[in-house]
Amino acid sequence: MTKTSANKSMAHPWHGISSGKDTPEIVNAFIEMTPSDGVKYEIDKHTGFLKVDRPQKFSNIVPALYGFIPRTYCDVRVAELCNEKTGRKDIVGDKDPIDICVLTERNITYGNILVPAVPIGGFRMIDGGEADDKIVAILKGDEVFDKWRSIADCPDTLINRLKHYFLTYKEMPGDDPVKKIEITDIYDKSEAYEVIKRSCEDYANNFEV
Repeated sequence: MTKTSANKSMAHPWHGISSGKDTPEIVNAFIEMTPSDGVKYEIDKHTGFLKVDRPQKFSNIVPALYGFIPRTYCDVRVAELCNEKTGRKDIVGDKDPIDICVLTERNITYGNILVPAVPIGGFRMIDGGEADDKIVAILKGDEVFDKWRSIADCPDTLINRLKHYFLTYKEMPGDDPVKKIEITDIYDKSEAYEVIKRSCEDYANNFEV
């Protein structure tokens, strides 16, 4: 009997998977967390496995599928755009893959999966002096959200839920009241494309491709 060769090793979700042949219009999104998670998961950069970062604090629940775009990196090129748009000169990249929130009306209850995502905009977020953009996308083919072509199509209530999560998910009682995290503005699809393109350039400039 002829034996079929087996892939005995899993591709690293950050380095071993393409951002997608149609990047930035359609990207692969590796999902780390879902709205049903009471624990914050994130990728272990060394092994590629999901790990527990910390329990979610208080009632903070991520209001969308949340993860990152493979083979992206937030470094010099992404930071340059953040400095340009905010008029600052001190912002640096956070040296992580670009984060992405994927909106869908489907009840996806577990992470560690890849989904095709269509970027429609993003948040320019600065965390402790580091660029930490959040791309907002919809699940490709979603019967409800697929009608949205721009972040302007999102209701304010949803945008506010996303903003509230990212502005408060690290807060604890007794923390320094000076805000460490800020969202300076919400940008449209064309700028989301630019952030993704720059993050791909940053990846190519820092890792062997």
